[in-house]
Amino acid sequence: MEGEEIMGKKIIACLDIKDGRIVKGVNFEGLRDAGDPVQAAAKYSNQGADELVVLDITATGEGRKTSLENLKKIAQAIDIPLCFGGGINKLGDFEPLFAAGADKLSIGSAAVKNPELISQAAKEFGSEKIVCAIDAKSRGQSWQVFIGGGKEATGLDAIEWAVQAANLGAGEILLTGMDSDGCKEGYDLELTRAVAKKVSVPVIASGGAGKMEDFYKALTYGKAQGALAASLFHFDQIRIADLKEYLRKRGIKF
Repeated sequence: MEGEEIMGKKIIACLDIKDGRIVKGVNFEGLRDAGDPVQAAAKYSNQGADELVVLDITATGEGRKTSLENLKKIAQAIDIPLCFGGGINKLGDFEPLFAAGADKLSIGSAAVKNPELISQAAKEFGSEKIVCAIDAKSRGQSWQVFIGGGKEATGLDAIEWAVQAANLGAGEILLTGMDSDGCKEGYDLELTRAVAKKVSVPVIASGGAGKMEDFYKALTYGKAQGALAASLFHFDQIRIADLKEYLRKRGIKF
């Protein structure tokens, strides 16, 4: 593995929020309570996470906005970059979320329905603040994009959509392999690698981390710039400080 390919990597903690609590499921189903988001955010910031992603996972499906008050509390509890996603449908939704403390905003379903939202937001706020979230499930030799919390198939090819999103101005791709999500058997490395090889912006691998080696594989073979995990960190199966020490010993630089 070339040295430049494993520099500037990120370990990202993710909070999936429903009704003001952290929840976690498997393959986007069977959600269970996993704690208080403000406490967890502070813990991950203190443990050395490079970034925190907060996703209000039912906001879009329920047709509502997120709680700005909750977002403010989370932002105030950390000193690392905060990316938020959920319930963002139009350009006017962005400014209040940035004002509440988000450093970056992630759009998924809304971007598929209205791709121009990506370019509008990138022009208004800068590409570096706009993340395109892609939830993808395998179909033979390719992957299909799903929206609405993973419930609605779009027919879109995930790689083609990632390329289009980047060309429209998304500064980052948050890529979740739905087949592996919550299963703790490793990221979908082929999906991650395929997208990362086609886009010129950073790809964040999401869905399926189970052990420290999974992060290493995502950041090397998978060509991801960052690796995201949720339940592994929530239930203290892996501590972020220990994970980063392990990765440093294997040549990963943050």
